[in-house]
Amino acid sequence: MARYIFITGGVVSSLGKGLASAALGALLQARGYSVRLRKLDPYLNVDPGTMSPFEHGEVFVTDDGAETDLDLGHYERFTGVAARKTDSVSSGRIYSTVLEKERRGDYLGKTIQVVPHVTNQIKEFLEIGDDEVDFMLCEIGGTVGDIEGLPFFEAIRQFGHQRPRNNCIYMHLTLLPYLAASGELKTKPTQHSVKELQSIGIAPDVLVCRSEHPIPEKEREKLALFCNVRPESVIAAYDLGSIYDAPLAYHKEGLDQAVLDAFGITPAPKPKLATWNDVSDRVHNPDGTVRVAIVGKYTQLEDAYKSIAEALIHGGMHNRVKVKIDWVDAELFDTEDAAPHLEGFNAILVPGGFGERGTEGKIKAAEFARTRKVPYLGICLGMQMAVIEAARNLAGLKDAGSEEFDHESGKKRFTPVVYHLKEWVEGNRTIQRDADDDKGGTMRLGAYNATLNEGSQVAEIYGGTAISERHRHRYEVDIQYRDDLEKHGLEFSGMSPDGRLPEIVEFKDHPWYIGVQFHPELKSKPFEPHPLFRDFIKAAVEQSRLV
Repeated sequence: MARYIFITGGVVSSLGKGLASAALGALLQARGYSVRLRKLDPYLNVDPGTMSPFEHGEVFVTDDGAETDLDLGHYERFTGVAARKTDSVSSGRIYSTVLEKERRGDYLGKTIQVVPHVTNQIKEFLEIGDDEVDFMLCEIGGTVGDIEGLPFFEAIRQFGHQRPRNNCIYMHLTLLPYLAASGELKTKPTQHSVKELQSIGIAPDVLVCRSEHPIPEKEREKLALFCNVRPESVIAAYDLGSIYDAPLAYHKEGLDQAVLDAFGITPAPKPKLATWNDVSDRVHNPDGTVRVAIVGKYTQLEDAYKSIAEALIHGGMHNRVKVKIDWVDAELFDTEDAAPHLEGFNAILVPGGFGERGTEGKIKAAEFARTRKVPYLGICLGMQMAVIEAARNLAGLKDAGSEEFDHESGKKRFTPVVYHLKEWVEGNRTIQRDADDDKGGTMRLGAYNATLNEGSQVAEIYGGTAISERHRHRYEVDIQYRDDLEKHGLEFSGMSPDGRLPEIVEFKDHPWYIGVQFHPELKSKPFEPHPLFRDFIKAAVEQSRLV
């Protein structure tokens, strides 16, 4: 039976509950325990799949095809534990399940209420995989007091009472604001946040306080006294130079020890932190710097490309260089020359996205990288733009484009080199979709196998010809144009096992030019960089030496 740690937040959102949860999971692993991390989001969307990246940041996709919150990316990057559909749930998903049961008659005519029916459904979700790990860390999205979060808080309150003694603890993350005028850290917001939590029946066992300044001992004692926690369980969380310092920083402050003490686990196993010491050393002691341009359409919000940014950092760590990322809005050169915006970079990355806006700029970025011999990585839509660029400028198909853009405008303007995928094989079943289907969850989602060409650059990078990568897209490159494009040097070096769907393209006569239909960034970790990002940054380092 797993022990449960519930992580809640107060005062303001975006304090770093996800990072604190991930770091704690890594520290428990360092002490020899197995962990699984989960996110409970109070919003009414069934999942974040249909949300704008400006609204919610990136959508993280699991191997089994769940579209989830970006915090699950932190969980995977810090623990190496592959997330599953059962590790993410929203109010929308919970309410949908309850209503489906009511329609089927599962409740035998009873009046359906938040308590007990909704809270029971949340508790059922929490218990999935209970016997698989030593610790289950469950983060509650939002802040205490949010109306939409109340069913989750009530559910974890009930859950703690129904489990055996010392089986559940509560960790509360708050803000200690600093008032420059008086030169003081103020504890009152934290006190009120804890009071709000106590009013719904939850008493925190560990208090994690975000602060820009050191917390004086007097203030720690005050927090312990008024928030009813032990002084050693008041943990300071300071701003860090890198998120990958978090495990070591939290260990230094005693977070993992405070958690084990709250469970009554004594003596606690000693942590083995060599991996995180090495990660921190690579982050802070690079041997050089490379500049990488991310040419996208959501560049105003870096969280929209969170996993890509982290995967680039991982590639830099492997190559002992600092990766300086520049966010370049593709719309800046939709109708003008790309060169003034892209000169001086050691590598160019075009990420995924949806819709036509900014795509002409991405096509020009692909052309710039191809003709100037700059390392290029195109991910999902970035691969499709590279294929369209080659079709237009090398194969002579001047009106090459994507069916997605025609569908969006309602006009027939392009020869669809990229088309809407209506049927594909998933495991032992065939999936069928229509362009007019609901948007949520109707894409090619999750892990799919691919076969790489012997002797190709990607086969050398991966160290083999059989791979599995995560997908999230509706549109595919049309295989009928393969022969024409390969005559002009664009090799289709990775295909689906049935040979129908292009997975990877590369230029043979280019130092490093690769497009992938999947999202390799989702599987990269600081202690295990993804092979493509590792090699992409290596190529950027070599490019920097040529400049």
